[in-house]
Amino acid sequence: MSKRPPPDPVAVLRGHRASVTDVCLHPVKNILFSGSTDGELRIWDSLQRRTISSSWAHSAAHGIISIATVGENRVISQGRDGAIKLWDLGEAGSLSRSPLTAIHTNSYHFCKLSLLNKPRVEIMPTEVSGSENSPMKLEARSYVATAGEDLSVVEIWDVNNAEKLVKLPSSSVDRSTKSRGMCMAVGAFSPSESEVYANVVAGFEDGSMVLWDLRNPSLPVTSVKFHSETVLSLSIDNSCGGGVSGSADEKIVTFSLNPSMGSCLVKKETVLERPGIAGTSIRPDGKIFATAGWDHRVRVYDYRKGNALAILKYHHSICNAVTFSADSKLMASSSEDATIALWELYPPRN
Repeated sequence: MSKRPPPDPVAVLRGHRASVTDVCLHPVKNILFSGSTDGELRIWDSLQRRTISSSWAHSAAHGIISIATVGENRVISQGRDGAIKLWDLGEAGSLSRSPLTAIHTNSYHFCKLSLLNKPRVEIMPTEVSGSENSPMKLEARSYVATAGEDLSVVEIWDVNNAEKLVKLPSSSVDRSTKSRGMCMAVGAFSPSESEVYANVVAGFEDGSMVLWDLRNPSLPVTSVKFHSETVLSLSIDNSCGGGVSGSADEKIVTFSLNPSMGSCLVKKETVLERPGIAGTSIRPDGKIFATAGWDHRVRVYDYRKGNALAILKYHHSICNAVTFSADSKLMASSSEDATIALWELYPPRN
């Protein structure tokens, strides 16, 4: 590691009155979304570093656990109240008065949802008419994976129609699911530009991770156990060839993925002095990744080699989430100290 002192944030956003659980940068506009444990969804101008609007998207008793953008003009908020809400984004960056749709999952958990990252995917629905049907081709960006009403099961929902499509596993054939405990982290992805199939990887309470192909929801492609404690965060890279997992143990694991071969293998295991990684994010260009730690630190690593690049020491409490902008130039971190820090690190080569 470099002997130089770690950089300071280029800006700090203050305005939330409670722990900031998630942060998300708009893919095109200079807008940042943040959600907190008191249910506030705040929208910021990431250039002028000021609040554009603030809405109470979820109840103060439950709060927000996850935020995701859908295309250019919509945003999804997920609360601990079991609700997933789709909002319209006005021209000025303000949120619609009421959600376009609201999904009531009857599921109360800490598992952040994951959006499918591809225009078209094929899945085998398991909730329609109570039985498996012929494969459906779907517009993917409006579909989310999250922990289900049965907390050991992953569910896929159509956000536009508030309809549940898939349960993973879809049958009792995979009896090992219950023994894994609650689903705590999930990542949905499509491995190939030319194919229309999609996969979901989920992390569980016992430290295991399970990979599914949505064309066969009844049985996992493979399951692995890289962690000794609960998997808290999962990120899949843009090439869908691997990812990063963080856990309640002291390990950060980078792994390779090959769904067609049914393989998920450790590439590098990094052991920390103190346990607990609440958030992980891989930069869109695949060069670096970052983690949000219980020890108040944001750590930055070379994604390909796995070696540590920087330990960022701004936050004064547990770091909950970290994310990158679509152009890979900006990173944002959020914390229980009610702040959001903006960072410009290791600028991507044009």
